[in-house]
Amino acid sequence: MALFNPKVFLTLTEGKLEGTEIKQSYKYLNALAGVFKNETARAEMDQDALIYEVQAYMPVEEGKSGGLFFGNSTIYPGKVDQEYFMTRGHFHSNFDTAEYYWGVKGEGYLILMDENRKIWAEKMTPGSVHYIPGKVAHRVANTGSEPLVFNACWPSDAGHDYESIAEHGFSARLLEVDGEPKLVEE
Repeated sequence: MALFNPKVFLTLTEGKLEGTEIKQSYKYLNALAGVFKNETARAEMDQDALIYEVQAYMPVEEGKSGGLFFGNSTIYPGKVDQEYFMTRGHFHSNFDTAEYYWGVKGEGYLILMDENRKIWAEKMTPGSVHYIPGKVAHRVANTGSEPLVFNACWPSDAGHDYESIAEHGFSARLLEVDGEPKLVEE
């Protein structure tokens, strides 16, 4: 029998993953063309601005049934016109698969849209736990003045369908209206 040290660590106060098996990706404003309502305003901003970053621990092959992935996302504060910085959003390719998110730092909203385009949002704060059912698209927006950090756990066979959102968008946008976040129908 052998004893092993963990390959991955989670810093609980920061929500960050550390270890050699962590995959890291970065989304800059130049990669988010068509995501925000005011494309002209987005195009006039610093295209090298880091909007969000994602860490993922994927200990099994993507698409393998029965496995789980664990991740961390950080969305930086800011807006394109009145619209808060946010993730692109997606459905799962395996349409029925669910996911968990939980807040670590900062504040924002988890924006959810079902297959019939009914939309709602849940406030994310440190310690908030969010169950995302299957057949529901999801994205997160940072409404605060500091980075919004959250962790996630999802099935290894969930997949990501970004194309449906790129083509049809969400049925509402989270905008700052009179100094407060508000879902505004498209």
